[in-house]
Amino acid sequence: MVLAWSMARAQTNQAAIPVKVVVVTMFERGADTGDEPGEFQNWVEREKLDRVLEMPQAYHALRMNRDGVLGMVTGMGTAKAAASVMALGMDPRFDLRKAYWLVAGIAGIDPADGSIGSAAWAEWVVDGDLAHEIDAREIPAGWKTGYVPWRKSAPYEQPHQNLDFGESYHLSPSLVDWAFQLTRSVSLPDSAAMKKEREQYSSPNARRPPFVLKGDTLSASTFWHGKLLDRWANDWVRYHTGDKGNYVTTAMEDTGTLQSLTFLAKAGRVDRNRVLVLRTASDFDQPPPGHPAVESLQTNAAQWAGFLPAIDAAWRVGHVVVTELVGNWSRYRDVMPGAKQGRIGAGSSR
Repeated sequence: MVLAWSMARAQTNQAAIPVKVVVVTMFERGADTGDEPGEFQNWVEREKLDRVLEMPQAYHALRMNRDGVLGMVTGMGTAKAAASVMALGMDPRFDLRKAYWLVAGIAGIDPADGSIGSAAWAEWVVDGDLAHEIDAREIPAGWKTGYVPWRKSAPYEQPHQNLDFGESYHLSPSLVDWAFQLTRSVSLPDSAAMKKEREQYSSPNARRPPFVLKGDTLSASTFWHGKLLDRWANDWVRYHTGDKGNYVTTAMEDTGTLQSLTFLAKAGRVDRNRVLVLRTASDFDQPPPGHPAVESLQTNAAQWAGFLPAIDAAWRVGHVVVTELVGNWSRYRDVMPGAKQGRIGAGSSR
């Protein structure tokens, strides 16, 4: 690792490598190639990310192809994601000022909104960890939850305040809609096992074959499950977005990633407007009706019917966006897709 760090330092006198797209994944299950994939492997193999760039100051080595696509694995959880993205953003080997960032990983999904194997583009990313908490067995009568917003004294206390502690991040609506429109007809993998699982749910969206949609994501480092916590997630996202967001997927790392990108934008290292978050559904966030939530703790994630299809879907959908950006770089280098529809200010976290 010392040698790798010395090599990175030696490269600081060279011209920084211009990056067109950064693909952000969160975990890999084994090697980067040649075995059963995690979130990174399909990108490595199918996008030919064959140049390995050591980064000992972060969780995992980087990989890059000759077209300007850079791939990374942050490690699981908000802390690793924030640290790894900050490490990349401050690395003098790379020029990231024009880069687009695509977070592409798996998630749980609300059966009211989608089915396993589906892919959701988020406009809002909301933090599920920044809160006060009272055990549900001790909450006052009439409270819906023991989770209380930061610096409030009751659930969903009004008026809602924009405290800017990282409770929520608003992505460029025009860029998100552009990505959705570009990919809404992408064919996603399905299977008999997935069909059998989704038919246990009553929601029409849960019973649909996998599809691409727009829907917001909740990031929390605690893996949660069950219909009661799903209700909390929906309420929490509505509260922290001023009723503008709709909770669809639950993940872990994205607020950590967005926090680092927000700081890096203020330092002029990245453009925070050029960020997309794509989450694909490996599982439902609650059991089928009549089943206890604890069953989710008794099944390994790799055994979920939607696990490998969701990993594949993340590449299938994300690849369309990456190909469009890279293939038409002369158009998108200086002007964002959908820019005529308006954009939020660089570095904004809301």
